[in-house]
This record gives sequence, structure tokens and C-alpha cells, in this order.
Amino acid sequence: MLDQGAPPHHRTTPAPGLGARLMRRKPVELLVAEGGQGEGGSLRRTLGLWQLTMISIGATLGTGIFVVLGEAVPKAGPAVTLSFVIAGLTALFSALSYAELAGTIPVSGSSYSYAYATLGELVAWVCGWCLLLEYGVSVAAVAVGWGEYLNELLDGTIGVTIPDALSAPPGDGGIFNLPALIVVLLAMAFLLGGARESARANTVMVVVKIGALVMFCAIGIQGFRSGNYEHFMPLGMAGVSAAGATLFFSYIGFDAASTAGEEAKNAQRDLPRAIMLSLVIVTALYVLVAAVAVGARPWQRFGDSEAALAQIMRDVTGQSFWGTLLAACAVIAIASVVLTVLYGQTRILFAMSRDGLVPKVFGRVHPKTGTPRANTVIVSLFCGVLAAAIPLGQLADATSIGTLFAFGLVNIAVVVLRRTRPEMPRTFRVPLSPVLPVLGLGFCVWMMGSLSAVTWVVFGVWMAAGLVFYFVYGHRRSRLATTATPATPASPES
Repeated sequence: MLDQGAPPHHRTTPAPGLGARLMRRKPVELLVAEGGQGEGGSLRRTLGLWQLTMISIGATLGTGIFVVLGEAVPKAGPAVTLSFVIAGLTALFSALSYAELAGTIPVSGSSYSYAYATLGELVAWVCGWCLLLEYGVSVAAVAVGWGEYLNELLDGTIGVTIPDALSAPPGDGGIFNLPALIVVLLAMAFLLGGARESARANTVMVVVKIGALVMFCAIGIQGFRSGNYEHFMPLGMAGVSAAGATLFFSYIGFDAASTAGEEAKNAQRDLPRAIMLSLVIVTALYVLVAAVAVGARPWQRFGDSEAALAQIMRDVTGQSFWGTLLAACAVIAIASVVLTVLYGQTRILFAMSRDGLVPKVFGRVHPKTGTPRANTVIVSLFCGVLAAAIPLGQLADATSIGTLFAFGLVNIAVVVLRRTRPEMPRTFRVPLSPVLPVLGLGFCVWMMGSLSAVTWVVFGVWMAAGLVFYFVYGHRRSRLATTATPATPASPES
């Protein structure tokens, strides 16, 4: 034991215990000060409110309607419209928390960085690991659905389709999904050109996809049959809940805007607006299109194809032209989802690399383009191969559980930051806090409970692998552990 009478220079400061190291928090001011800085260069602030909103819509709108709708309808029947509303409400509560934190902590790490500032390093790592599952796997899942619509387009224009062996992954009747790999590589090419150029391409694609869905509603309503809604909830509330959990996959994109925090011109003002605006637009379109789709086609006939909307258009009009046109729009629309979600994935890894929790290669910024070039290439190749080898259904559910877990942490984080740093300026505040964040957390937990046991097993294995990686690599190389930068104490008084 240290002699209490010993001179001060003989006393030693005990190293913090393991628990304290796992709970160390990164000060908000440090997170913001480091914004944009990477190895060899920095990200460029070129995105305004319009571009941020388009990124959020681009990452969200399309997937659930163009791809996952065909899988959700057999679970809920006509009540799939209610499933969309439930999934949208779940997203809304979390979006409010995202909006407050995005305006307060405008950085690239999204919910990973929010957790680092409020809940500690270990929780932040778990959140970041979930985001890797959410973004990376969703890129692959969306890319798989892109191939379905590409075949619809090819069949309607030149009468030729890509053989099943090269257009479906193993387990779905194929060997290798080549179209899925191609669309990921195309998105990679855009991202390597820079954030501004990618945002411009995405804006064009978003306008096309909104126009396509409006066109579907205008034509699909002509085939509406009220009898298709005669038994609204044939599979009960359990079916509605199960479909809602699957459809939540359709809402993951709204948080993509928060990953652009270090490339936004006025992040604190524009990020909250972009998140809320995009969610309102997307939810309205989802519910409208789902209602028209089920009204135009008996729910029992869904599930045989992921290109359901194009088939409905063809059935209603009796002409292949409209179905082919919708398929062409869907090819563009789904490509924008791949582009924007892949963008979010690379920016989250960029933030984690800057904190030392993943290798430095993910934080290197090319001085000419202002993009994390090596990061983009590595992530794109990984997601492309994943898309070519894994069936869509398994991917969508795995994405949903990772998303729900991360969203739950964001709802907790906004309450913690309100208590620990009440004096911080906030450009947006969650109304009725902590009631709405608690409701958001509750909805996330409820929907996670609706997912299958297999999905939970996959999630458990993924989390176990993440913890192993953290304790073997990230825990020792964390910048808070290797530099003199002070970490925020874990006590509520910090």
C-alpha cells in the first residue's frame, strides 16, 4: 500500500480498471473538432439540405416497395398497410432521437458516435458493429432485388433474361448473382468520384423513383378490387407484427443523412430537417403504394416474385409496356439505394477507424477527391460478393435486427445526453422527452421479438464475433487508450 506520507512525486496514479476503460466516453467537443479529418486528407463540406434529404430518401425509398413487399404481404395479408404504419411509427420515434443527436453531434459516425459520447466505448463498439451489419448487409440485400427487376426489364425490351445460374444466389436456384455484384461496383464507381458527384447522381435517381411510384398508383388504382380487402387481417396481429419487422428493413435509410455530418455545409441546421422530411415523404408513399398493390392483386398471389409491382402493372393494363417501364424505373431506383447505403457504410467505418477501433486503412482520405478511397473499394467488394452469394430473405431479416438494436441505443443516448449535458445547444429537441424516446426503445424491442429464431442466432453469432474483434484489436488500439486525450468520465455528473 502507498505510504500516505510519501512525497507527491513518489505517488503513482492507479490505472483505470477494465470496467472504467470499457465505459470511457469520447467528449462531444472532441468528436465535433475531429470532424472531416482523416489519414492523409479531409472530407469536404459540399452537401446542403436538398442533397441531404435526397440521400436519406435515396437510401430508404424503394427497397420495401420494389423488393420486400412481395415477402411481407404473405405474412400479413391486406393488413400489410398496417404493417407499414407500425414500422413507420417505430422509425419515427427513433428518427426524432436521430434528429436531435444529428444536430447536436454532427459527425460521420451516426449512432456509433452518439453512443461513444453518451454510453461508453464498449456500447459504441457494439452499436458500430450493428451498423456494419445494417448497412453492409442491406447493400447486399438490395442488390439481390435489383437483379429481379433487371431481368424484368431485359425480358420486356429484348426478350432475353440472365440465366438463373448467373442471376440468383445459391439456395435460390442459382450459382452466382452477377447483376447484384455489378450494381454494387457501379455504386462504388460513383462514390469514388466524390460526395458532391454522388449526391447529384442520387438526386436524379430519386426523382425517377418517386415518379415511378406515382405512375404505379395512377395505373394500379384502375385494377383496384375492394374484395381483396374483405379479410383484412387473415393471419392475425402476429402476422402484422412479423411483416412489420421485415418491412422495417425498408426504413433503415433515413439515418443515412446522419452519416453525412462531416460533409454537410450546415450540419446542425440541415441534418434534423433532412431526416424528418425524408421519413414523412417515404412513409406516405409506402402506405399508398402498398394499399394500391394489394387492392389490385389478391394477397395470396404475392411472394412468387420480388418484382411484384412490375407484374401488377402488366396484369392491370394487359400490356407489357407499363410493366417494362416500371421495371426500368425500379432498376434506377434500387441502384440509388445501393449507392446511398454504401455511402453510409463507408462513412461509419471512417469514423470508427479515426477512433482506432478498426484498421487505419478505412480512415485514409484521398487528397484529390476528398473520399475514403480504399475504404470504399474494400467495402464495395465485400458487399458485392455477399450479394452474389446469400438469398434476399435471410439478408433482410439480419439487417432489420441490427437496425433495431442500433435505433434502440440511439433512443437511450438522447435521454442520457439530455441528463449529462443539458446545457449543450440543440437545433432540434425531441418533444415530450423522455416519453417518446422510451416509446421508440419499446417499439424496437417489440419488433426485434417478432423476428425469427434463426435471425436471432445469426445476430448472436455476429455480436460474438464483434466482441472478440473488439477485445483482440479495438480495445488496445483505441485512440482514447493510446493518446493523452482525456475521456469523459462515466459518471452522470460528467
